[in-house]
Amino acid sequence: MTPVLAEFIGTTFLILLGDGVVANVVLKGTKGNNSGWIVITTGWALAVYVGVVFAGPYSGAHLNPAVTIGLALAGQFAWNRVAMFIVAQLGGAMLGSFLVWLMYKDHLDNTEDVSLKLMTFCTKPAIRKPGMNIISEIIGAFVLIFIIFYFTNAEIVKDKTPIGLGSLGAIPVAFLVWAIGLSLGGTTGYAISPSRDLGPRIMHSILPIKGKGSSEWSYAWVPIIGPLIGAALAAGLYLLIK
Repeated sequence: MTPVLAEFIGTTFLILLGDGVVANVVLKGTKGNNSGWIVITTGWALAVYVGVVFAGPYSGAHLNPAVTIGLALAGQFAWNRVAMFIVAQLGGAMLGSFLVWLMYKDHLDNTEDVSLKLMTFCTKPAIRKPGMNIISEIIGAFVLIFIIFYFTNAEIVKDKTPIGLGSLGAIPVAFLVWAIGLSLGGTTGYAISPSRDLGPRIMHSILPIKGKGSSEWSYAWVPIIGPLIGAALAAGLYLLIK
């Protein structure tokens, strides 16, 4: 298993289970319909756990371009591997959202609300104010990446990949994402990852979803730029105080 393949497969599981719980909660006629925010945030936390358990031993389980870039900025990951990881993460996010579409196709087609169809794939702010929305994404990603530095203890192996977390070590990461979702996720849906939003948004735009409406590309820059700024700030503070 190569690190790049591990990132691809790990991100696929992450999005399959993460977008899958959103589909189960918001789409018409599912067994989990209207089960609420606690179910969504818990599902996403467990999706992160699964992705990290799988990819951790092989790649360090970044599963997020903001994590990859944040680690590179802090000197914990080789810059010449950043692009490969990001491409794998984006591809995995696209495959994961495709599988969600395949599984929930009938429910997507039977749901009239185009906003709910879009939310099954990517994030949508509760109140659309890009300036405030990007601040939300910056803060969420900052918390994620700054704390990740201390979960990994900045350990490095020879190929500049942070040492992977095992099944027990993945639990704190899952709890971290759960805490971010519960406390900070209500404004934008806490993308906190460019690939998590962009890959599924691309799939929403190209898949044959009945009455799907707009993919809202005018908003798509927020969950890309916000997490990257948050990553840079987290790396900067980590280097300042370590």
